Amino acid sequence: MVYLLLALAIVAEVTATVSLKLSAGFTKLAPSVVVVIAYALAFGALSQVLKLGMPLGVAYAIWCAFGIAAVAAVGVVLFGERVNATMVVGLLLVIAGVVAIELGSSSGS
Repeated sequence: MVYLLLALAIVAEVTATVSLKLSAGFTKLAPSVVVVIAYALAFGALSQVLKLGMPLGVAYAIWCAFGIAAVAAVGVVLFGERVNATMVVGLLLVIAGVVAIELGSSSGS
């Protein structure tokens, strides 16, 4: 259940972030409304993840890393944004950091 809620938080956060770009500085109503609702849903779901006992560092690291990767992918696919090798290495380092945090959390160290 906790990972399902975390996935919901990630999807909502990515939706909100993409809608933020589409809102053109909050000048377009529909995407602006989606921003507010999706961020509220993202933070609500994340708060439930924490309430269910997932450690803060682990939850936030997973939320951020998956969010960064998804937003970067959406940027490439929907907005034609470019990704270079340095950016890919940075993304891989973020993911490696999350794996290290998760492994450290699981070992109890």
